[in-house]
Amino acid sequence: MKLVFVNEGGPASLIRSTDTLNFEQTAELPPSASAALLCWQSRPGEIVTVSGPDGSCWRCRVESLRDDAATIVPFESLPRPVESPIAITVYHALPEKERFELVLQKLTELGVTRVVPMLTERSATLDEWDAAQEIPHRWSQAVLKAAKQCRRAMIPELAELIAWNTALADTAQSDTRLMLCEGETNWSLQEVFERNRPIKVALMIGPEGGFSPEEVAQAEQQGILPIVLGPRILRAETAAIAAVTGIQYAVGDLATG
Repeated sequence: MKLVFVNEGGPASLIRSTDTLNFEQTAELPPSASAALLCWQSRPGEIVTVSGPDGSCWRCRVESLRDDAATIVPFESLPRPVESPIAITVYHALPEKERFELVLQKLTELGVTRVVPMLTERSATLDEWDAAQEIPHRWSQAVLKAAKQCRRAMIPELAELIAWNTALADTAQSDTRLMLCEGETNWSLQEVFERNRPIKVALMIGPEGGFSPEEVAQAEQQGILPIVLGPRILRAETAAIAAVTGIQYAVGDLATG
């Protein structure tokens, strides 16, 4: 089953210039970059991060914007790429009420590529949320605002809520697949990445109370590795933030200075 996304994130949101960018010199963007600016809901005068043809990143002011054309003025060259060299997809059990917006904000700041909310045996359900029909818009806006705040070049993709079995199947797209759960025999992040340099990482985060034993067994049968972060029990949102931080430090861009 192909995931359905509720926002305009992913590669289509990457604002890429085909011409070399120069300090304070107006540059015209190709149509694809103009479309990307619309994903960011940009307006003339706003500041965005633009990727140059050589992989450099620039902070630019939007000078003009139409459906098929846009111009920008670069004013700051960033010292390093702002997008992580690894693609991290977080499959997060639906938490209670507003806590998921905090998770979305922090995971966006930490550089994840995709967030997929899922239903598990112990997760919350949409029936427990107020105004459920407004949730996709609220979640999308939380991701967009966080991406702007932390100067991302690409908006993370946000999937609609999916079932547990769908999440299990979707993790097959990643070359390293992990799930956080308690257990004496579980691996640590350090052990996982000592000899493993993945390109795509799938990370499954359970609800308060964790995954059920049946879910852990199903995941292991699919080749998903159970991991533990340490000796303390973390809340679901803390676990998600801590795990992504650890992954980015081990094989991503948090250790690049």
